[in-house]
Amino acid sequence: MDTLANGLITMKNAEAIGKKECVVKPASRLLGEVLKIMQGEGYIGDFEFQDDGKSGIFKIKLVGRINDCRVVKPRYPVAKSEFANWEKRFLPSKDLGILILSTPKGVMSNKGAKSSNTGGRLLAYVY
Repeated sequence: MDTLANGLITMKNAEAIGKKECVVKPASRLLGEVLKIMQGEGYIGDFEFQDDGKSGIFKIKLVGRINDCRVVKPRYPVAKSEFANWEKRFLPSKDLGILILSTPKGVMSNKGAKSSNTGGRLLAYVY
């Protein structure tokens, strides 16, 4: 079970039918980090974690900016000099969308990884 994939597909489907809010369960720490990045880039509004006695639930406010968001399987290693190749492969055009990576400095977007001059593993993309 991939909680990150389930969460991103749930958000994409809720946006496609025009909902203003969606509930993602089960929650995970990795999904929470990805949601923080998406919120910082303006793709989602506020989100909150609710403990249900099991693994938890995320309630996410949608703002209507997600066209597509998916995980990347397998999680490819990305060197700091290869960002342009991966952006061409997964994003529709230059400067539209973000890649989300797991780096030694934590989970961050491709813009943050470029500025901190680090590579990592490709987790997901959003545009």
